Amino acid sequence: MNEDNGVSTGLASPKRRKRPEKTVEITDPKAIRALAHAARLEVISELYSTQLSRTATELAAQTGLTPSAMSYHLRALQKWGIVTAADNEGDARERRWKAAGSDFTIKSGGNAPSPEIAVVELELDAFRRRATAFTRARGERRQRGEAANEAAAMVLSSDLLYLTPDQRTDLKAKFQDLIRSYELEDPTRIPEGAVRIATMWSMIPDDRTPSSS
Repeated sequence: MNEDNGVSTGLASPKRRKRPEKTVEITDPKAIRALAHAARLEVISELYSTQLSRTATELAAQTGLTPSAMSYHLRALQKWGIVTAADNEGDARERRWKAAGSDFTIKSGGNAPSPEIAVVELELDAFRRRATAFTRARGERRQRGEAANEAAAMVLSSDLLYLTPDQRTDLKAKFQDLIRSYELEDPTRIPEGAVRIATMWSMIPDDRTPSSS
């Protein structure tokens, strides 16, 4: 997922997934405010990243909600054209849901209020939860002697660049192409030894003037 207001959101020979390109762009402030919920952002991340269909029960288990509460959030996302109903697979008693496109972008005018900042806060909170869960699980494995030689798997870096508008567009495109080059051609067939990795990347204009003192 990308926030496009100056803020952008051992595999065995992975191949870029073949999928039709369709960006779902959210510009309505009401729709942006509707996204300011942690569970809804997790659903968007899951469905858009995997491009697989899920049931409300499956998504509820991932987010810690009840299936009925998750169904409510899915219907709200459907209202704004973010998710859509998918074909049933096997047991048709529960509706399946999928992303309404291949990519998801939030845009708002430069003079408009910034409800998307609430979305950014929730994304950062999700990152903190993932990092905390990983370090806790790694600590437990080490206490059991199961991860004594486990290599560091969590990366966080920050850089300051000076970019023209064209360079910003170019960098964003190159980064998205790089990430997609690691997508599995068939996301239902995970290579042996592969682990699920959450990535986050952002590009934020920093127009603060450094102190001259």
